[in-house]
Amino acid sequence: MPQWFEIIWRTLLAVVVLFLMTKLLGKRQVSQLSLFEYITGITIGSIAAYVSLDAETEWLLGLVSLTVWVACSYCIEFLQIKSKKMRDFIDSKGSVLIEHGRVLEKNLKKERLTTDELMEQLRKKSAFNLADVEFAIMEPSGDINVLLKRENQPLTPKDLGLPVQPEKEPQTVIMDGKIMEEALQKSGRDLNWLNKKLAEVKATVPDVFLGQIDGKGELYADFYDDRHKQPKQQKNAGLLTALKECETKLALAGVTETEPAAKQALQDASQALDKLFRELQGRLQSE
Repeated sequence: MPQWFEIIWRTLLAVVVLFLMTKLLGKRQVSQLSLFEYITGITIGSIAAYVSLDAETEWLLGLVSLTVWVACSYCIEFLQIKSKKMRDFIDSKGSVLIEHGRVLEKNLKKERLTTDELMEQLRKKSAFNLADVEFAIMEPSGDINVLLKRENQPLTPKDLGLPVQPEKEPQTVIMDGKIMEEALQKSGRDLNWLNKKLAEVKATVPDVFLGQIDGKGELYADFYDDRHKQPKQQKNAGLLTALKECETKLALAGVTETEPAAKQALQDASQALDKLFRELQGRLQSE
């Protein structure tokens, strides 16, 4: 057998075996590597290269070595799932770097983290001011998560006591000019509605490169021909958005206002706008 041909089939064999073993270990090998998994990944890659290129060595021995490494990694992952102590031993625990707004210098030294590196990681979490940080922890993966102080956290509808309807997951209903029937069914729309929306811009399903129905039930379509216009959205959608923004601002002003009469007036205006918003939304949805 020519040596070049042997290298080709060894390489193809190594690719197939490496792919199957990586699938066996799961997606965590790719997305969240622990220290042991990092070592395992490098070693498995080195063995695969050895199997494919070293023509003087029996390829079967390389596959045995690959199998042993993957088996060890698989067993360790199984133990981590079953035992908290094993997770702490292999991956280690998270290390608190900032607690109650104070930097813990001992933990910084333990993690070999400089103040410049700490500030860099805080900035990545949009915490440019150290005084705004209540809590920061370095996870076993090396990532640093940050909790801002209560007064520096952004307001949410829950903080304002505003009811919020659940957001539906957008569904990709057309891909490469073909209908995704399962996604279309999940969206709550049917084929007749989809064809009608496309007919408004003189298009058909094969003309669409990518089509998606958002949480509000509206269609967005990216056409192969960029000259096509978008299907019309719900009438007065901009008005609904403006009303909701105005109502939210009034509610926020009512929370921060200290004078009782002004506070009550702002709350009444916010409630009136909220009622108007719901009535208009119901009428538009029924059209």
